[in-house]
Amino acid sequence: MDQKKDQTIKKDQASKLDQTTKIEPAVQLKNLEKRFDELNIKPTAPIEHLQTTIQKLNIKEEEKLENATLDVKTSVKLLSPKVASFHGMKAVAGWFPGPVFNSPCRDRFGYMTSFSVRSASRLAFNNMNIGLLDQLGDLMGNSDREMGISDSPIPSGFTYFGQFVDHDITFDISSSIDQFSSANTLNNMRTPSLDLDSLYGDGPALHPFLYDFPSTGNPTAIKFQLGTNTNTGVGGPSGTGGMQVQTDFDLPRVPGTQTAIIGDPRNNENLIISQFHHAMLKFHNAVVDMLVVANAGNSSFDIFVRAKEIVTHHFQWALVNDFLKRVCGSAAVNNALSNINIAINGAFRMPVEFSVAAYRFAHSMIRNEYRVSAAKPNTPLSDVFGFVRQPNLPVHSDNVVDFNGFFETGVNPVSQFNHARKIDSALAHGLEMIPGGTGIMAVLAARNLRRGLALGLPSGQATATALGVAPLTTTELTQGLPPSEVSFLNAFGGVLLTQTPLWYYILREASVKQNGDQLGDLGAKIVADTFIRILKRDGDSYLNTSTPFTPILPTLPTTSVGDFTVADIIAFSGVNVA
Repeated sequence: MDQKKDQTIKKDQASKLDQTTKIEPAVQLKNLEKRFDELNIKPTAPIEHLQTTIQKLNIKEEEKLENATLDVKTSVKLLSPKVASFHGMKAVAGWFPGPVFNSPCRDRFGYMTSFSVRSASRLAFNNMNIGLLDQLGDLMGNSDREMGISDSPIPSGFTYFGQFVDHDITFDISSSIDQFSSANTLNNMRTPSLDLDSLYGDGPALHPFLYDFPSTGNPTAIKFQLGTNTNTGVGGPSGTGGMQVQTDFDLPRVPGTQTAIIGDPRNNENLIISQFHHAMLKFHNAVVDMLVVANAGNSSFDIFVRAKEIVTHHFQWALVNDFLKRVCGSAAVNNALSNINIAINGAFRMPVEFSVAAYRFAHSMIRNEYRVSAAKPNTPLSDVFGFVRQPNLPVHSDNVVDFNGFFETGVNPVSQFNHARKIDSALAHGLEMIPGGTGIMAVLAARNLRRGLALGLPSGQATATALGVAPLTTTELTQGLPPSEVSFLNAFGGVLLTQTPLWYYILREASVKQNGDQLGDLGAKIVADTFIRILKRDGDSYLNTSTPFTPILPTLPTTSVGDFTVADIIAFSGVNVA
């Protein structure tokens, strides 16, 4: 076929796929209110705000069910639990994680620095250095400075939002802290795309146990299953009428074992991330409800595909414009957006300088105790882990988290807001004995340092130089440290001051250069560059939409016009109201 003719055909096909149909909902406010009532749907935002959002919705031609093939239309109706006929089923690609069908290669870990930089600067993997880092880890977990460290301006919810994000893009099942290995040999068992596969799994066609299929109406109005709570009294958000006995504030669980039925089991390792995952389930469900209302009187379309797209793009936007700008600073994020260039599906390996060092900055932001709610005002870290283990499952109603105390929702102001600790090399003492861990696996600081040693990470100084960042001086590295830690760093010929472990270096850089309120130049560059590279190589991300993406979901009064934050996710999900 003539190349010019081929290009013309492809252009025509793309143009056809880009055609959209404007949803024309009942724009009269009273009609919209009536529709919510008829469908027995409780709006999670003011009706007038939802009206504005619905008027902005466009449905793509390929999302319309009438344009789907007969076998897809038939399969959709057979997926409900009443029929549950999956053999030979057909489904649209949008139901599945994008990388399943558009990634050209397997996902692996790798490095962002060269072999020569690493080999010249890394600490040798031997018994002496293992012992050295174990001692440094003990100092970090039992620091003389811990009680004197003040809070950062970053709300504590972002500590666990960051953990949720990590579980969406990295999962190393192969490396060991007890032997040296190259990151280039390690498979990443999560797709390095911020596609929320930790939430959606492989979609309703392959992971139907995650989903609640509609019994009437549009068969694609598929929501997530939710769990129920054990009644132990009031908890959660206070609301105008005070705390309530919560009934649907848990993940779905297997009866008996109480195993969480979610896309990534790590999102049930502590109460706060478990409850955040639950908020994300409700976020999707609220978007589905909105689309069901918007679809009234119009031709049917694939609500699940559109809901997933809306949820994912708003999540990605909030990650970049709220989370990253808080922890990296706007300059580092804007610089990455302007200067990172990578082709869609371009070659990429998850750098361990990011996953094993820089992105573990949030471990230092964990508090020793939290105000989970008014019912649990001073909850120790051990209970935050213990509340999602037997005999506390399903999550007790008095353990339900009040996220108004973790994100700046501006709703139901709490008496004690949870701010994250400053980013520093002094970790909460509760991380010295993580519940469920034994030996070195229970001591977070030592484990992190050992993993960096085992994977041959370059020193902080060498990484900074390689990435064009001015390295810290010896004086800066020891600034503000107690005499015992300074003495230890100077021991053994001062090797830890010249070949400083990358994770420890990044924590010190944040403390010295940014007073612990955000990452320093090196940490910010590694984190911001990695996330922007992930988004730019993903053809389905909000950075690659055919027209510039702008959030359309309702926001809190405190959110800037045209923006969308993590607190807005919480608010739209409805988990911050009683």
